[in-house]
Amino acid sequence: MTINVNLFAILDAVSYAVVAVDLDCRVIYLNKPATQFLQARGRAEAEYIGHDSETLLPLATPKVREALIGNEFKHGEGRIVAKGKELFYEITPLMIEERLAGAVISLQRPERYEELACNLVTYQNMARQLQTIFQSSSDGIWVTDGNGTILDINKASKRLNAIDGSTLIGKNVKVMLDDGIIDDAVTLHVMETGQQHTIIQHIKSTGKQLLVTGTPAFDDHGNLFLVVVNERDITDLNMLRENLEQARRLQAKVREELDDLTMLEFRHGGVVAESKSMRQVLSTCLRLSKLEATTLLLLGESGTGKGLLAKFIHKSGPNKQKPFISVNCAALPDSLFEAELFGYQKGAFTGAVETGRVGLIELAEDGTLFLDEVGETPLASQAKLLKCLDEREYFPLGASKPKQLKCNIIAATNRDLDAMVLSKRFRKDLLYRLNTFTVSIPPLRERPEDLFELVAMILRQCNTKYSTDKRITPKLFDQLQRYPFPGNVRELKGLIRKGVVMSDEPILDEFLFDLLKTDSSIPKETENITLPQAIDSVERKMLAKVRTFCSGTREMASYLGVSQPTVVRKLKKHGIRPPKENA
Repeated sequence: MTINVNLFAILDAVSYAVVAVDLDCRVIYLNKPATQFLQARGRAEAEYIGHDSETLLPLATPKVREALIGNEFKHGEGRIVAKGKELFYEITPLMIEERLAGAVISLQRPERYEELACNLVTYQNMARQLQTIFQSSSDGIWVTDGNGTILDINKASKRLNAIDGSTLIGKNVKVMLDDGIIDDAVTLHVMETGQQHTIIQHIKSTGKQLLVTGTPAFDDHGNLFLVVVNERDITDLNMLRENLEQARRLQAKVREELDDLTMLEFRHGGVVAESKSMRQVLSTCLRLSKLEATTLLLLGESGTGKGLLAKFIHKSGPNKQKPFISVNCAALPDSLFEAELFGYQKGAFTGAVETGRVGLIELAEDGTLFLDEVGETPLASQAKLLKCLDEREYFPLGASKPKQLKCNIIAATNRDLDAMVLSKRFRKDLLYRLNTFTVSIPPLRERPEDLFELVAMILRQCNTKYSTDKRITPKLFDQLQRYPFPGNVRELKGLIRKGVVMSDEPILDEFLFDLLKTDSSIPKETENITLPQAIDSVERKMLAKVRTFCSGTREMASYLGVSQPTVVRKLKKHGIRPPKENA
């Protein structure tokens, strides 16, 4: 029997063994893999040709004989062991010119079939997983080739675009543009630039807005072969954004209303804030009160309402039910300053109360201690005050164990502390410790918008207190707005109180106008007087003026910048009664 020589190379190249036998089961051909599998018997390939196949395949040959018997060829398969390895064989008919000429035995290692089968299952599982992910995504996904031809569309995209995806598979994305299904195609942008691209797409059929991102994929040669398009519905997101913006506007409106209510609360507390500068001051104080700023410094001229503001800060904070202790540092004698502030133990010094005394700091526990006129603190006591603020503890006089500082500190002064630091009358480190949070209160002359409300409030309070019904007409406000009010709100209160008490007329305009005219600090006619006389005149007018809004000689001394005995002496010299003798 003749075999075409050109087939030998082909048969030798296959991965499995091939053995061909004739009708008598004599071996007529072995390919190279068969020789490698079966040479364990120690015989050359030529020794098998023409011999019974049973010498080569003793287990398979009976099956071959059985297959060749009869009119119909019986296919067979099984397993044999060759070269110490198990082989799988399959028997197929050898047909030459449409006549049965023998049989072909194909042999392969079983593990090879298992590998192929495993790989096939793996790829099937992977394809199934990818398809499941593709279809389960809540975002729409399109896949096109490098030319824009649609390869696949997932369920989410069909829903978002209200389309039948099956009719679009195989078509170019330009068709969707031409049909008006979409207003822009991100795939075309990706094809043009070769880069990822994102657009906002409006779907006419559903009214939805989609955030669409196209991502290119390249083959090993750098050619674009896929474009993956991801769609996300941002319709609800835009609605949420609009709702959020509306909520923000509403919040801003509520905040403005709350600010108005806050200003109303301040007015009920005796603080007027119609001017922008004062509103800023009050807003800052309110914010600091909520933050529980442990140390706060209020700056402002005498009579601007630092004490009133300190009380409001305390009442606006979380500890408003706790004590508010106010101490005027200028009114405490230097020798008793520390004893009053920190307290003292029994027998701490000569003249001390036998049972000892609780200090003002301890009295203000969990509340607020207001140090008014802190610039007047004795220099010797400033170091101890600084240590107390820094370490949040203090020693009562005569005590061996410290106590904790458990209150907020609000300090206030009308002094220029920076100038006092330069003149060595105030410690620089204490200033730095106090001014962590600083609020400067503008003087009354810088906030004329507040004047009308202040006058109305003070007049109402005085009428209630003295059971009167005095009034002021708008004509007087021109004069009041031009007046500098060096004593600020305190001076204004004193002015109106004097008018309510002293004037016999129900309208206070003329009486108050006369008081304002006498304010000039320098005589108008100075040609015929000497310098001492001019000085006496100015001194007398200043004393009389300050006396109208100060509650005592100590306050007058603080305002005028002189000692209290000097004020008493000069009042006596000019025959002016001290403030405490006022009606």
